[in-house]
Amino acid sequence: MAATKAASSPSLPKSGAISKGYNFASTWEQSAPLTEEQQAAIVSLSHAVAERPFPANLVHEYVHRPENGLSVSAEDTNLGDSGAIEAVLVNTNQFYKWFTDLESAMKSETEEKYLHYVNNLTERIQTCDNILHQVDETLDLFNELQLQHQTVTTKTKTLHDACDRLLMEKQKLMEFAEALRSKLNYFDELENISSNFYSPNMNVSNYNFLPLLKRLDECISYIESNPQYAESSVYLLKFRQLQSRALGMIRTYILAVLKTAASQVQAAFRGTDGNKASVSEGVEASVIYVRFKAAASELKPVLEEIESRSARKEYVQNLAECHRLYCEQRLSLVKGIVHQRVSDFSKKEALPSLTRSGCAYLMQVCQMEYQLFTHFFPASSEEVSSLAPLVDPLSTYLYDILRPKLIHEANIDLLCELVHILKVEVLGEQSARQSETVAGLRPTLQRILADVNERLTFRARTYIRDEIANYVPSYEDLDYPGKLEGSANTPSDTNLGVPEDENADVFKTWYPPLEKTLSCLSKLYRCLEPAVFTGLAQEAVEVCSLSVQKASKLIIKRSTTMDGQLFLIKHLLILREQIAPFDIEFSVTHKELDFSHLLEHLRRILGGQASLFDWSRSTSLARTLSPRVLESQIDAKKELEKCLKTTCEEFIMSVTKLIVDPMLSFVTKVTAIKVSLSTGTQNQKADSVLAKPLKEQAFATPDKVAELVQKVYAAIQQELLPILEKMKLYLQNPSTRTILFKPIKTNIVEAHTQVESLLKVEYSVEVQASVNMISIQDLQTQLDNLL
Repeated sequence: MAATKAASSPSLPKSGAISKGYNFASTWEQSAPLTEEQQAAIVSLSHAVAERPFPANLVHEYVHRPENGLSVSAEDTNLGDSGAIEAVLVNTNQFYKWFTDLESAMKSETEEKYLHYVNNLTERIQTCDNILHQVDETLDLFNELQLQHQTVTTKTKTLHDACDRLLMEKQKLMEFAEALRSKLNYFDELENISSNFYSPNMNVSNYNFLPLLKRLDECISYIESNPQYAESSVYLLKFRQLQSRALGMIRTYILAVLKTAASQVQAAFRGTDGNKASVSEGVEASVIYVRFKAAASELKPVLEEIESRSARKEYVQNLAECHRLYCEQRLSLVKGIVHQRVSDFSKKEALPSLTRSGCAYLMQVCQMEYQLFTHFFPASSEEVSSLAPLVDPLSTYLYDILRPKLIHEANIDLLCELVHILKVEVLGEQSARQSETVAGLRPTLQRILADVNERLTFRARTYIRDEIANYVPSYEDLDYPGKLEGSANTPSDTNLGVPEDENADVFKTWYPPLEKTLSCLSKLYRCLEPAVFTGLAQEAVEVCSLSVQKASKLIIKRSTTMDGQLFLIKHLLILREQIAPFDIEFSVTHKELDFSHLLEHLRRILGGQASLFDWSRSTSLARTLSPRVLESQIDAKKELEKCLKTTCEEFIMSVTKLIVDPMLSFVTKVTAIKVSLSTGTQNQKADSVLAKPLKEQAFATPDKVAELVQKVYAAIQQELLPILEKMKLYLQNPSTRTILFKPIKTNIVEAHTQVESLLKVEYSVEVQASVNMISIQDLQTQLDNLL
């Protein structure tokens, strides 16, 4: 049995192909699992091949064993289509033999296909092993080839990198060579530029000159920015020498062209008319400006090239030199004509007209010169100083003619007119319209204006001193109130209706220094600078106030005190009212040195008590010997207010005393008696006299009281009314009279109030009735009606 099993299970050859096949099948089974239908089909196939038939040589064989007479028939029930095997077995040996043959046949039949399959598999395994061996060899070859490829790739990459590096080095060397060549070009240009500039055919008009000059500037700029190069200083010096030569050639060329153009213009001008004064302005402009522009047109490219390089200091100097040459040539052309025109103006016209015409003509000339200058130097037109060498001499002609006339001019009105012409018309309106073209003329105009202001200030101070401070009044000037009465009685000409005539009538009633002061200040206010006008106004107001006060004292001596007071009040009020619109401070600070305290120190030094050589006290000595600075501020307006207030108070007190003096004396005496009684210092006799009732006093009897009341009423009726009429004559403004009369009225009412109070206290009702005092309310009404 064991042998059978051993025979039926031959051992499989141990081969790598089997293990690889098994591994492959296992991997295949895991990677491609069967579906349920596929698994069912495999199960059906397994059932179908589970029962195998007998071999074909045993299906119909009958075995007969005659020895033992046994006959055996066999039928394999497991095989559906095979017949029975019949055999005749005689004895047991035959049976065993038969069985052994049968078993061998069955075994051979059964294992034949498996053996065949095993052999095939063994061959396949062997073949696969050969293939795998070849594959392994191939893989080894591929690995070796890959290593060789990597080696080749590495060498190729190394070669490629080396090539790239060489190319980069080549490129860098080429760039370095190019950069070196470009830098050396600036140095190599020295020979080329030198040969061209020193060529006898080279001049500024040559078309190669400006490109060479530009290249020269580029070389100089490059060498200046790279001083570290070898021999750069030597090359820079040579290039600068060439540049100086080129700029010298430009200067010579410009001067030659300008002189040629000037000569052509002068020839054309002489051909027009030999007398310059007779040439009209149109012909003059055509010849001097148009022809000069045409003759010098070839300069424009060169000048524009110089202006475009004005950032370099060499060209700035050269451009300034070109400006100077241009201005010199232009000045040689126009100075004679301008001088002749200004001289003609001075001969034919008065000073204001001369100033206006001369300034207008110079502005016209400056405008045309500016336009011509802008044509040649467009980039330099904004610089005012560029035309100064031309404009200053031209404007000096007008200044030299005007200054002598200004110095000898004494009329303040004419000087004020000149200030208005220069400040408003010339520097204001015309300069505003032509701000750029006449900018060069402005300094001279301002200089003329400063001279006019200086002369005007001097004449104003002289006028204030002579006509106001030192004014000597005539008999008519002090005829107050006759002058006012004459003016009031003079009928006004209403048909003319001219405000100036009315103002003239008003000015006739003024004291002349007042009129002159206000007239002078009104003229100077718009002409002088605020600081200068403030000093003059303070001085004028101060001397005018003193002059009016002096005239008031003369009127008091000549007429009455009241006339002098009202005269002073009237003129001080007018002065205060008229100076109010001036937006200035009428105060001036004066500084002076005070040496008065040095006398004592000099005495001590001369007396030997102190020494100049005492260095220990040199600081204190130097301080004590230095003069002191005293500052004093004078406010003319405050002084005017103070004087006006004092005069009004004096007038009020004088009128009050004139009207109610009896009442004031009565009240004063009563007050003195009461004070004496209250002190208790009187003796018995005096006490007996003063102790009597007030009505028994000699000055206070009812008759005396009635008399003084009547005197006051009479003064109110007879004296106060003329005073008010006189106030109306001097003070035309009703509000002013009301303000001035109000304290007088208050004083009169107060005096009546005090007397009425004393009557009520010291006198009986019968005495009060006999005195017949008017009530305070009626008195106020009566006084109000007087106005």
